[in-house]
Amino acid sequence: MTTKKFVPVMLTPFQDGNAIDYNILEGLIEFYLEAGAGGLFANCLSSEMYHLSQEEMLASVSFIVQKVNGRVPVVATGTFPDTLENQAAFVKEMYRTGVDSVIVITSLLAEEKDSEDVFEARVNQLLALTDDIPLGFYECPVPYKRILSSDFLGELVRTGRINYHKDTSLNINSVRAKVAASKDAEDFALYDAYMVHAVDSMKADSAGLSCIQGNYFPELIVWLCNHYNDDSIEVDKVQQFFAQNMSVMHDTYPPVPNIYSKNEDWVSLKFAAMAVK
Repeated sequence: MTTKKFVPVMLTPFQDGNAIDYNILEGLIEFYLEAGAGGLFANCLSSEMYHLSQEEMLASVSFIVQKVNGRVPVVATGTFPDTLENQAAFVKEMYRTGVDSVIVITSLLAEEKDSEDVFEARVNQLLALTDDIPLGFYECPVPYKRILSSDFLGELVRTGRINYHKDTSLNINSVRAKVAASKDAEDFALYDAYMVHAVDSMKADSAGLSCIQGNYFPELIVWLCNHYNDDSIEVDKVQQFFAQNMSVMHDTYPPVPNIYSKNEDWVSLKFAAMAVK
């Protein structure tokens, strides 16, 4: 049975006044690793990435990489609203923190009205502007959701530059098609965000799970990654638990907004996007 991994989407703890609380962040890193996380996704939507300065992003990711100290891979977002050239420049800065892959937000490379041809051309431009830096993709729902086609993902993976993808299609057939399109790549991993079909996704040969539910029950998700292929009532019960409680977990995420969120409007924005995370 292929080993599956849980990659949590990291929260960012803040002090009063909105400075990052690095003492709590260090404890959070250990919390994820002690639960059995096989990697960390830093500077993501759950990390309040759109409300961090570039200096805060780089400092917090550098801190995470240092504290992890090679125990698991670390990936972090490196593209934000800006020109393609400036996005590429920040990708390079983020890579210098020591992350294993810099994550590209699919909805920031083209506007929602733009065609797939425009989007694909801009992806290829970004690859050309970022030398040989390993990249990944995240179908982030903010500012809007742009889903990669399986054919295009397969093309990207074959360049040897793409080693990570966080899927938010919410569609098991889309996951299966993407896995099939990238099946010959040794260093590529697709992680699914949608816990409703978590077991089916791993049986379809996704690399594992990267979901907000991991900030509630990381040990349970690690257990599911280890036992997804067991023919047991326990696996069925865990899968059913996550499916039945999907809306509850999204409605209360992040669990303590006044501690973890830097901006109350951003919390509202996340809640509005909760159905498509």
